[in-house]
Amino acid sequence: MKSKFLFFSLLCTLAAHAQTWSSDVAQIFYNKCTSCHHPGGAAPFSLMTHAEVSPLAAAVYQCVNTGEMPPWPPDNNYQQYQHNRALSTSEKTTIMNWLNNGAQEGNANQTPPPPVYTSNTFLGNGDLQVQIPTYMSKATSQDDYVCFNIPTNLTQNRIIKAVEVVPGNREIVHHCLVYLDPTSIEATDTVGGNCASPSNGGTKLITGYTPGATPMILPSTDPIKLGLDIGPGSSIYFAMHYPMGSYGLYDSTKVIIHFYPVGTTNVRQINAGPLLANYNFNLPANQITDLNAFYPPSGATVPTAYSVLSVFPHMHLLGTNIKAYAYKAGADTIKFVNVPKWDFMWQDFYFFKYIQKVPPGYKLKSEGSYDNTANNPNNPNSPPQDVYSGFNTTDEMFLTYFHYLPYQPGDETYDLETLISASLTDYPIEDNSSIQAYPNPFADELTLTFPQSFKATDLIYVYDANGQLKYKIRPEAGHTQVHLGPSQEDWMNLPKGVYFLSARLNGQLLTKKLIKF
Repeated sequence: MKSKFLFFSLLCTLAAHAQTWSSDVAQIFYNKCTSCHHPGGAAPFSLMTHAEVSPLAAAVYQCVNTGEMPPWPPDNNYQQYQHNRALSTSEKTTIMNWLNNGAQEGNANQTPPPPVYTSNTFLGNGDLQVQIPTYMSKATSQDDYVCFNIPTNLTQNRIIKAVEVVPGNREIVHHCLVYLDPTSIEATDTVGGNCASPSNGGTKLITGYTPGATPMILPSTDPIKLGLDIGPGSSIYFAMHYPMGSYGLYDSTKVIIHFYPVGTTNVRQINAGPLLANYNFNLPANQITDLNAFYPPSGATVPTAYSVLSVFPHMHLLGTNIKAYAYKAGADTIKFVNVPKWDFMWQDFYFFKYIQKVPPGYKLKSEGSYDNTANNPNNPNSPPQDVYSGFNTTDEMFLTYFHYLPYQPGDETYDLETLISASLTDYPIEDNSSIQAYPNPFADELTLTFPQSFKATDLIYVYDANGQLKYKIRPEAGHTQVHLGPSQEDWMNLPKGVYFLSARLNGQLLTKKLIKF
């Protein structure tokens, strides 16, 4: 009898502490999934609520268990990046336990208030919008690669500080590479379906878009301001990729560009390009082939120091793994990226958390493997065929892009994530909230006034502009105001930037944009 009582008590204890959406799981989805999976986001469906997630429990279980979702190919033990979507071991365990125990919602009123996603654009309307004409994909049994060269119509020199790519049809834009053509020498090519890059060496890459990608936001405030010059007579060159099966669907992707104010000084120019590239290779059928590339490509080494902001490895369907780093005999290896399990569908510019310094005397190297056998489920050919370097998805590529600039002392100490957060104050977003904030923008102290009195169960969270939870406010029941200041150390330690207050008050969701300068 005693053993039965103990067993019953154990079951009651486990039930009382069972993980629920409201108490344990929602915040994980907010932190790692909803930046894509929200209404109007890059993903085809939303995962913001229990009602949206629970019918997909079996699919979520499969994707989380295999590591397919959230998509984050880089090895976080090799290097640290901004916007890391990977689940920690404890987060994965929590989700799996929740699903295994029936995916219960719990107390809906105690569900954390969600992140705030503003609109179809992240940074607003910008200073210049360049858009391709409406185009119908011709991708039937092969992918459709087309290029558009669109004039900027600028009349004076400007300096770019941010670029956001907004797909006209997120369902069919597999990727978009955005280049600056300073003399408008490139031509639009939508005929053959195989235009994947510019033809002139003077046309320089700016950034790229893949599903889930964030805008390219450069630090634009002291102590480091970075930018890219653009002038009269220039064009924006779009290299668009529409996947097979998208025939008949339409797209009109646009690029929104934000400039520094005219007359801004001390802006350091960045470069972007595939420093590590191998264009001359053959991948024999029924073989696994290893490739590498070096920069400088000859026996020389880097002559002067460089600061590296980001890395973007690129392969196609036969790729299985890729790594990039810089090395020097007798010195520490500088690690850029390691993708142990390549996934063609998830590629991006990975911006480092801290700028990576490459001193003179180093050499850059990338190494990767390709599986051109029948054992590769992604092999487009059955039976396998010899594959060569080329632009089509059924061809192959071996490239690693970087954003970089000449090094200056102290670059490696800059926290890029914090500096970019501070720079977001330059990008105002419309706000029609019923919550009053004074002062806003604020430096340290802030008073929030709400339209109704707080209840003991009300929740108020503060998220950053990327949807990451940064602070929890504990309101006092019966009051309508919250004062934040020196007595809240974690609040005072928030870096400069744009934040979104998300409140669940008596079951109602309210939001407010906050700017800390």
